Amino acid sequence: MINKPMGNKRRMLLLLIVVMVQVLFLSGIAGSYYAVGWFGTEIKIKTIPVDPRDFLYGDYVTLSYEISVLKPSLWKESGDKPDEGERVYVALKPAANGIYEAVGVYRSKPAVSPDQAVLQAIVAYSWEESIHVLYGMERYYVPEGTGKELENQASNMIVRVKIASWGQARISGLEAMK
Repeated sequence: MINKPMGNKRRMLLLLIVVMVQVLFLSGIAGSYYAVGWFGTEIKIKTIPVDPRDFLYGDYVTLSYEISVLKPSLWKESGDKPDEGERVYVALKPAANGIYEAVGVYRSKPAVSPDQAVLQAIVAYSWEESIHVLYGMERYYVPEGTGKELENQASNMIVRVKIASWGQARISGLEAMK
C-alpha cells in the first residue's frame, strides 16, 4: 500500500508532462504563424486572382502569381530540372517598380543579398519550356461579398507577402497596382 500513492504521483506527473508537451507544440505552431507577421520581410508580387467563392469558408480569391511559371534558364543547379513534388527555393529580387521577380531556382536554400528574398515552393510540374511551382499561398480569404469585386480588378492586383527568415511565408494583403 505504501507504493500505491507513489505510483499515482508518477502517473499524474507523466500525464502533466504529456499535456504540457501538447500545449507547447500547439503554441509553437500558432506562434510561428504570428512570428512571420512580426519578423518577416514584406515583398510584393504581381498576381491574377480568380474563382471567388467557397460554400464552407466564404469568399476567397485563388491567386496565380507571375513567379509561379519559371523559365528553365532560372534553374541554377547542375543536373536535371526538378521533379514534380520536389521542394525548391525561388530567389526573388525587386524590379524598379518594387515588385519582386524570380532570379533563380535552387534545390537548397541559397544565400542571397539583403535586398533579395527566398520563397519555398513545391514543383507542380516541369517541362522543357517552364517550371511550374506552388508557394502554398494560392488561396486568400477575403471579407464576405468582396470576392467578385476582386475578380473584376484581377489585371491590376499585387499581393503583399511577409517572408520569415526561416522560409515561412504568408499573405499580408492585396492591393491595386499603381
